[in-house]
Amino acid sequence: MAFAALLLGNLALAGGPFLVRHSGVGPVSAGFWRLALALPFLWLIARLLRQPVHLPRRALTIAIFGAAFFFAADLAAWHAGILLTKLGNATLFGNISSFIFAAWGLWLVRRWPSRLQALALGLAAIGCALLMWGSAELSGAHLRGDLLAMLAGLLYTGYLILVERTRGQLQPLPLLFLASLFGAAMLLPAAVAMGEVIVPADWTGVVALALCSQVAGQGLLVYALGHIPPLVVGIAMLTQPALSALLGYVYYDEAFTVLDWAGAVAIVLALILVRLRSAPSATN
Repeated sequence: MAFAALLLGNLALAGGPFLVRHSGVGPVSAGFWRLALALPFLWLIARLLRQPVHLPRRALTIAIFGAAFFFAADLAAWHAGILLTKLGNATLFGNISSFIFAAWGLWLVRRWPSRLQALALGLAAIGCALLMWGSAELSGAHLRGDLLAMLAGLLYTGYLILVERTRGQLQPLPLLFLASLFGAAMLLPAAVAMGEVIVPADWTGVVALALCSQVAGQGLLVYALGHIPPLVVGIAMLTQPALSALLGYVYYDEAFTVLDWAGAVAIVLALILVRLRSAPSATN
C-alpha cells in the first residue's frame, strides 16, 4: 500500500506545474492557496481516519515548523521558476532533491549502495540526462527559471528530511496539516509584500492545485515516507519530470522526443530494480 501511495502521490504532484500556470494568481500566492485551501480537507480526512490534529510536544512542533519553512520557501521558488521556464525543466531541476534525499538515506544507514542500488541510481541518472537532452532546453531564456527550480529542489530536500525524521513520531495527516498551516502563514505575508495578485478571478485553478498537489500528492507522499526507505522515495520522485514533460508536450507543444521516452523508461527500470532490492527487507 505504501509503495502504491508513493507512485500515486508522484503522479498527482507531477501536475503541479501545469496547475500553477493556470492558478490565476502570483507564484507565491499560488503556494499560499495550495496550502490554505487544503487545510479543511486534511482536517476532515484526519478526523475520518481517526488521526486527530493536535500540537505535539514542543521539540516535535519546532521540527514541523522547520519543515514548513523549507516547504514554503520551496513553493515560492519553484512556482516562480515554473513561470519562467518549461514544465519539463522546472520539474527536472526541482527534483534534484531526489538524488540528495537518496544519498542522505544511504548516509543514514552508514553504508555504500549495493551493486543493485548503484545500478538503479545509475539508470536514474541516465534517465534524467536523457530527459534533459531531449526536452529540457538549457538557454539564457530559461536560466532564471532553471536556477529557481534548482534552489527549490535544495529547499525541498530539507523538507523531506525533516518530515522523514518526524514521521515516526506523528501520524501523517496531523503532520501534513500542521506543516500546511505553518507554511500558509508564512506565504501569505510574503505574497502581500511582493504585491502579487492574491484573490483569483476563477477559483478552479487554485482549488485543483490544493486538492491534487497538497491533499493527494503530499498526503500520499508523507504517508509513504513513514514506510519506504529514502532511496526508493528519491528514485520514485524522478517519475515526476517525465510526466510533467509529457504534460508540457500535450498542452504547450513543448518538445517530447524519443530521448524523453528512453529517459522515462530508464527511470522506471531504476525504480523496479531498487524496489526489488527493498522488497525482501520490507517483509522481514
